[in-house]
Amino acid sequence: MKSDKEKKFLRLISEHEGLIHKICHVYAADALAKQDLFQEIVIQLWKSFENFRNESKISTWMYRVALNTALTEKRRNKTKVSISFLGSLKDDKAQESNMDADEENLNLLFSAISKLTEVEKAVVMLYLDDKSYEDMEDVLGINQGTLRVKMNRIKEKLRQITKTSQYGT
Repeated sequence: MKSDKEKKFLRLISEHEGLIHKICHVYAADALAKQDLFQEIVIQLWKSFENFRNESKISTWMYRVALNTALTEKRRNKTKVSISFLGSLKDDKAQESNMDADEENLNLLFSAISKLTEVEKAVVMLYLDDKSYEDMEDVLGINQGTLRVKMNRIKEKLRQITKTSQYGT
């Protein structure tokens, strides 16, 4: 029989599973690493669940724990995390010539994101989730003015990366 705390936690994970998967998608290189990271994030969320003080939104707290866990795992493994979408994109094109343009653009975006620094990846993920700069500040501990400057620089960096990937210039 599950306690009320366990039920509440499982409901929380279920409601915000996409957030965790998104972080795993950006910070883990392959399917197995994504599963491992997902499990580690859930474990860390469980360990810190009792200490959540409702001083911020639950999703902000989850982002903070998930990002810190992903970065800790990366440091612990001391391996370079990269997403090899371009290689798999070529394989997909060979197997499936009618790939949807939206999916191709999404793969290109994630490939470009994989080339960013860890902090830049975190900023982009929060931005893509329509988080306010205030929420980003709570999650990342970076003031809003600095975040706005970083976001403008990241957008330009992504434009350059995708331009290079698409046109080879």
